Amino acid sequence: MDLTSSSRYLTNIAFDSVIFGFSGERLKILIMKYRNTGLYGLPGGFVKRTESLSNAVKRAVRERTGIHKIYLEQFHTFGSLERSDPASMKNILEGNGFPSDDSHWMLDRFISIAYYALINYKVVDLKPDFLSESIDWYNVDQLPSLMQDHQEIVNMALQTLRDNLQRKLVGINLLPEQFTMKELQLVYEAILGEKLRRSSFQRKILSLDVLERHEKRYNGKAHKAPYLYSFKK
Repeated sequence: MDLTSSSRYLTNIAFDSVIFGFSGERLKILIMKYRNTGLYGLPGGFVKRTESLSNAVKRAVRERTGIHKIYLEQFHTFGSLERSDPASMKNILEGNGFPSDDSHWMLDRFISIAYYALINYKVVDLKPDFLSESIDWYNVDQLPSLMQDHQEIVNMALQTLRDNLQRKLVGINLLPEQFTMKELQLVYEAILGEKLRRSSFQRKILSLDVLERHEKRYNGKAHKAPYLYSFKK
């Protein structure tokens, strides 16, 4: 990636992605650690002049996770004056050996378009970008201190995800193709941050008529074997 010139990228426009995964019990988010800086941030990037915004975001998420088909939703644009932090960007550039005089295009003010993504925690192939030394999963309630306004972006993404629980099948991207009702309930509890009554949850989900029931999952105790479900196509 050539950072010495802005000729390949749109200036003053960036994107950040809040990538949610579910470990079976906890809701997690992908966070990058920038090389030689101690700074943590969300996976993001810039839009090439030859690509659309949506394709740029898909490209960046694919490069970080190895997943090609992914659910992405744009949820907010962050453009406050306070989010400008040229000192952090200069630290990142210098930490990776790039010259960073005050006229460098990455030190200018950027407006960031934020997306959230839902992916299966178990099928990723995580790769940091060329400015980062690592990319890892963190529990949503145990994040490191994030640079710029990235914590605000995470908070709004989580609230948007919670608001969407009533109208979107968020579990379809966080679970394997077949799952138990308990596993689906754990997804909802992890997102909401609270326990739900099993009977009420099951009644509500079944009333939506969005699940297809399959054979039971046997684990040696036939009388306790739960049914498997999948989302209707």
